[in-house]
Amino acid sequence: MIYPENFESKIKFDKIRQLISNNCLSDMGRELVSAIKFSTDAGWIETSLAETSEFMRICQEEENFPVSYYHDARPFLLRIKVEGLFLEVNELVVLKNSLESLNAIMRFFNTKQEVYPHLVARAGDVRVFPYILQRLDSIVSKFGTIKDTASPALGNIRHSIAKKQSGISRRMQSLLQKAQEEGWADKDSNIAIRDGRMVIPVPAAFKRKLNGIVHDESTTGKTSYIEPAEIIETNNEIRELQLEEKREITRILRQFADDLRPYIYDLIPAYDFMAFVDFVRAKALFAIRVNAIVPLFEDTPSMLWYRAKHPLLYLSLKANGKEVVPLDIEINEDQRIILISGPNAGGKSVCLQTAGLLQYMFQCGVPVPVEESSKFGIFHKILIDMGDEQSLENDLSTYSSHLVNMKNFIRYASRDTLILIDEFGTGTEPMLGGAIAEAILNALNNNQTRGVITTHYTNLKHFASSASGIANGAMLYDSHRMLPLFQLEIGKPGSSFAFEIAKKIGLPKEILDDAASKIGEDRVNFDKHLKEILRDKRYWEEKRKRIHENEKRLEEVLERYKKELDDASKLRKTIIQEAQEKAKELISGANKTIENTIRQIKESQAEKEQTRLVRQTFEEEKRRLLFSEEEEEERLKRKIEKLKNREKKQKEKGKRTQTSTSEETDQQQQAPTFSKGDLVQLDNKAVGEIIEINEKNAVIALGGLMTTVKVERLSKISNSAAKKITQNRMPRPSSNYLENISQKRMDFKPEIDVRGLRGDEALMKVSEFIDNAVMLNMKDLRILHGTGTGALRQIIRDFLKTNPVVGSCGDEHVQMGGSGITVVKLDI
Repeated sequence: MIYPENFESKIKFDKIRQLISNNCLSDMGRELVSAIKFSTDAGWIETSLAETSEFMRICQEEENFPVSYYHDARPFLLRIKVEGLFLEVNELVVLKNSLESLNAIMRFFNTKQEVYPHLVARAGDVRVFPYILQRLDSIVSKFGTIKDTASPALGNIRHSIAKKQSGISRRMQSLLQKAQEEGWADKDSNIAIRDGRMVIPVPAAFKRKLNGIVHDESTTGKTSYIEPAEIIETNNEIRELQLEEKREITRILRQFADDLRPYIYDLIPAYDFMAFVDFVRAKALFAIRVNAIVPLFEDTPSMLWYRAKHPLLYLSLKANGKEVVPLDIEINEDQRIILISGPNAGGKSVCLQTAGLLQYMFQCGVPVPVEESSKFGIFHKILIDMGDEQSLENDLSTYSSHLVNMKNFIRYASRDTLILIDEFGTGTEPMLGGAIAEAILNALNNNQTRGVITTHYTNLKHFASSASGIANGAMLYDSHRMLPLFQLEIGKPGSSFAFEIAKKIGLPKEILDDAASKIGEDRVNFDKHLKEILRDKRYWEEKRKRIHENEKRLEEVLERYKKELDDASKLRKTIIQEAQEKAKELISGANKTIENTIRQIKESQAEKEQTRLVRQTFEEEKRRLLFSEEEEEERLKRKIEKLKNREKKQKEKGKRTQTSTSEETDQQQQAPTFSKGDLVQLDNKAVGEIIEINEKNAVIALGGLMTTVKVERLSKISNSAAKKITQNRMPRPSSNYLENISQKRMDFKPEIDVRGLRGDEALMKVSEFIDNAVMLNMKDLRILHGTGTGALRQIIRDFLKTNPVVGSCGDEHVQMGGSGITVVKLDI
């Protein structure tokens, strides 16, 4: 149960619904968004949130999920259930494109069955029919027309039409040339089309010179459009063939409708699934935008929220570069009702609305912006009393409307009910209103009702402090700066800071003193004590925070010193070990020298000269060893100094890394915003241009390739830098190629004349014309097709609407040719 009827508008869920709807790709997805409703089924809520969570992963991690041609073909399919009815050509194109997207969606989920189990389960037994797509491919061309090969008869008819038209074109050119030679037609005149027939424009003075039928005249009457008599019969034959072509196309469409009719009841669920995909994708995109998550929940009427944020306020402040103050709130069996007090404009109403909106979003299957450790419960009823509901028709004042709501609250409230009451008891005489509000609060508490209530009444604060199940809460206020902090604190009532705010506004002191004497010393002291308690509590909380930060820094210093001590100990052991090994080498070398000296003395039989020489050799070896020992000691000193310098450099490098990281963070925070048309570099490699962009992803064109990448992988570069990178990585085009491009740009005309051509010939010419315009970066084009029956114009515009580079197309200005010319603007 949701009360009152305008509940969604009161908590602003209607705006949430609109934001989600804006993400939809189709009307069928928007229909599902408009059908979102509150649910108390824990299984449904869990499944709905899990599906949205999986799609959030798809939006953030998958780049190849199909998101084009989400067309609703269900109205077409339901219509042709009636025998004899068939789909129009444009409806065949919609059906073909949407079925291709549906096939791509099913292929995606078939390869991700373990990754996205809930979405795969929702796909269930959705069937797609390759046979239908094959039939559509055999009938409809990529230009949105019926193919010549759709049937042998159609191919023969069109071949005959083309053959006759070709003959007429040659004959008409010959007749036009003859008329120009005779002076009956202007030298620069061309064959025109009137009523679907080829005609020659002739000055009115010479219209009798050319034998034929006058089909039309110019606006001024100076030019007549004549169909020569000798081609009238051929034109009549072409007209008959065109009618036969139309009948054959109708037969093909009827045949396809007959083939499609048995599959209609299997295709409808497939489009229902496409609508569901569009709907869940829209919810996922909204959730990503507001940093929402799928929280833990249990099937009990409770709340345990950490850092909850109002999504609309979050988006509004984010747009202005500000951050919303998060909300922590807990409702359980022991703390059923929270009575929030505090100054005006301190955030009480926003707090109340946040509680109602997030709970309603959760039970509608929409992720909520809270911290991951938060836990949601399920309420079977949500009742709200917020705003002014006075009614002249029903003779209700503001207070009367509040009392009507309170009557319904007491009637329907129970243990599984969440009540939200703003400015409880206001609207009448304070003493009486406060007494009635206290009695209602007591009744709601006795019913075990859960809720959030805001008030200024002191008697309600007293009642909450003594009643079991009700907890006081305060919106914090900085009494020194006289500014609200928008923080909710549970456990103590808040002061309204009425006297302080009045003093800040500038009310005279004698008026404030008179007001204080009127309300009594006890009331003033109560409010004063509340402010002192809040002030002291904030002081000790800040002190505790500073102590905690100091302890954390002390732990970091101790950890650093411990690491340095360990490193020094390891270094000492390494040096001692190297010194011991060197000493062993020295001793071993000295022993060998002594033994060699003794051996030489014995062998020389102690001759004086020989002994002197041996002693001299021994002394030299001794000096060498001593010198080596001094050198080794010096080497060890240098090594220790080198190790110390290395350690010092590592510390400096660490500091520079931290500084660099900080600078990078600052640069990231000051990173330039991207917009459509910017040149960017992908992962410091390839250079491309942004085609589309949103907050997370961007579509960029890398040469002839378009791809979707995350924004953080891009870096903006200038035109000169892009040109330099491209020149370094790509072979330079030859001068002939550049000359050809330049020559093509000089020769290119932004206007094409397809009058007198049949449909396929005109489309091929238009397609080549648009390709050249894209290559030469020409955006404004004109296609001269004439008025005639409008068939050629319709074929060309149907083709243009299917071309992704065409931004818009329409009639030329009436004075410039009107519907006989199509003006095209390319989106490049």
